[in-house]
Amino acid sequence: MIDSRTHVRVARPSLDLRAAERFYVDGLGLEVQWRSAESVPGEHDLLMVGPAGGGWHFELTRDASNPIVPAPTVDDLFVLYLGEKPDEALVQRLVEHGGTRVAAHNPYWDEWGVTVEDPDGYRLVLCSRTWG
Repeated sequence: MIDSRTHVRVARPSLDLRAAERFYVDGLGLEVQWRSAESVPGEHDLLMVGPAGGGWHFELTRDASNPIVPAPTVDDLFVLYLGEKPDEALVQRLVEHGGTRVAAHNPYWDEWGVTVEDPDGYRLVLCSRTWG
């Protein structure tokens, strides 16, 4: 049964898992949940990050023998509802760890938060609103 306790994994490709780790772990503050970088033919290197004890994690994959080039659009968003204005020190840390602060495609996100592109060009939104 799918309910509020259902665990979620979001996965997407990355060209540089080390850069992704710097951004999401050192910059955003998530924890490494799992890492595999054995470069076994036919298998993917992967990095799973998420909050400690959380019900979700974010998986980034890379197949060294057949890399998939990320193809983000301005509407591919990973939104975190913070319930308060994003801390400028956090935004600066994200930039220092490989992110780029950008204007949102949808002005709603500029009104209610901050958008930062990760090293692969996907967008992270730090939203000041709460969910629900």
